[in-house]
Amino acid sequence: MAGGISVHAVDVANGRPAQGLRVEIWRMTPDRTLVADGPLGADGTLSSPVVQGDGVTAGDYEVLFHIGAFFSAHGGNATFLTIVPFRFGIQNAEEHFHLPLKFTPWGYSLFRGA
Repeated sequence: MAGGISVHAVDVANGRPAQGLRVEIWRMTPDRTLVADGPLGADGTLSSPVVQGDGVTAGDYEVLFHIGAFFSAHGGNATFLTIVPFRFGIQNAEEHFHLPLKFTPWGYSLFRGA
């Protein structure tokens, strides 16, 4: 896949895709601009035009994962992690940036995947 930013999140505490987890993707430079905002689907992925590269240019980005609200909506405790930010830079907008997230109410792992 060429270009774009994709997200795949798994609630490892409960062993399931993070359906309903709200994700925001912001381009931070040159001006802060929201490029995607919405819940993850049943497979734990973001369905948005940004996945195909729409709105993605070179610059700095921030992705916000609303983990606290996710666990609150599923009857869990949301007092530790609330919103998890992830900042990264894109130099070549033709590259695809896949962000796999694995998380529990107490911690997370996030990196650039393939």
